[in-house]
Amino acid sequence: MSRWVAVVVALASSGCAAAASSSPCTPAAPALFDRAAAERDIARALDDFHDAAAHADEARYFGHFAPEAVFLGTDMTERWDLAAFRAYAHTRFASGHGWVYHPQRRSIAFASDGTVAWFDEDLMGERAGPTRGSGVLVASGGRWLIVQYNLAFTIPNERFEDLRKVLEGKKD
Repeated sequence: MSRWVAVVVALASSGCAAAASSSPCTPAAPALFDRAAAERDIARALDDFHDAAAHADEARYFGHFAPEAVFLGTDMTERWDLAAFRAYAHTRFASGHGWVYHPQRRSIAFASDGTVAWFDEDLMGERAGPTRGSGVLVASGGRWLIVQYNLAFTIPNERFEDLRKVLEGKKD
């Protein structure tokens, strides 16, 4: 046996011997990820997020965000960190008026370790009409928290030129 192999075997053996008194010297098994349960938890969190907005429940609504969250609104200027978004929404929620979006379809995917998820959802807004929400959530303290939410209008491809003219301020 080479000198280096002997050193590695000795170190590994001594580590196992020291660990043997408290646990076997085998790697810890990774925690099992229950995808179906995580999908249900995320769906409940997103549904409650939308319900809180509909009922102008500011505390409940913002409780779904991680402290470092970013909200991307439909206007090009609407890229808000959590404090700025809360300041924007506060006046509206304080008046008792939120915004109402009804999820129509939702897709959720996960990182391999199950601690990060991303989603997209087709929504029907009572005021905005058809929109899409997408974002990223992280598992934190037994909950799923939104770290990024992006609300976008969905534009049929055949209407793109019409919309572009409107956005550029052009008339026919």
